[in-house]
Amino acid sequence: MATIDLQNISMIYGVNGTRHVALESVDLKIRDGEFVSLLGPSGCGKSTLIDIVAGLKTPGHGTAFIDDEPVTGPGTDRGIVFQDYSLFPWMTAFENICFAIEHTNGKQTRREIEERTETYLDLIGLGAYKNAYPNTLSGGMRQRVSIARMFAMNPKVFLMDEPFGALDSLNRIYMQDTLLHLWSGGEQHKTVLFVTHDVDEALQLSDRVAVMTPSPGRIKEVIEVPFSRPRCRKTLAGSAEYNTLKSHLLSVLYCEMLDEIERQTRFKGLA
Repeated sequence: MATIDLQNISMIYGVNGTRHVALESVDLKIRDGEFVSLLGPSGCGKSTLIDIVAGLKTPGHGTAFIDDEPVTGPGTDRGIVFQDYSLFPWMTAFENICFAIEHTNGKQTRREIEERTETYLDLIGLGAYKNAYPNTLSGGMRQRVSIARMFAMNPKVFLMDEPFGALDSLNRIYMQDTLLHLWSGGEQHKTVLFVTHDVDEALQLSDRVAVMTPSPGRIKEVIEVPFSRPRCRKTLAGSAEYNTLKSHLLSVLYCEMLDEIERQTRFKGLA
């Protein structure tokens, strides 16, 4: 397991003389084995934060730490799942997972790698599709392979950037439950930073939810999710506590969006 510590993260983009503040003074600490969701509207910098923790981008100011060590680039201690699946199209599902394990855990023998790959393909219900190429699989199946690959790599930290955003509602629910099953079924809970713009998804999955403001992205509020695990989707949705918390989250997001609309309206009026 691992801790994530974001300290005073800011990020500014500039092209052809323009200046866009994507993130401003973001502070967030994530404990060992904790599942934290970043919740906010499109364009608020959620994906930029994931990229910074992954080591794919360097913040303009501030530092991201993994286990008190500053992030200076990508590393095998972090597994990433993007919305677009990120599978090698010329490799089968089996080969994609084997390749990832081999290049992150070189001490394992080929037999151990293949056995681990088959175990995770079976866990996600795709053992029969081990020799299928990504273009022959549905979107949900490709995302299951991506998640199985991340678990099979066994990193300290899971970074997930709207991994279910492109799926239909039924597949989305199935994938959420699959993720929780794999995450809770391991010997140790991995530390998870999960990006979403879906309130129900955040409440179903998370220990805490960090609500972000519209651009420039800041942490508006961090909310504890009090529901015990395992969580029953039907029971939660019908509880007063769940609906009160959901209403609060929606209210925070809605107020921020109204403030942003008002700012944009004033700006255009002055232009």
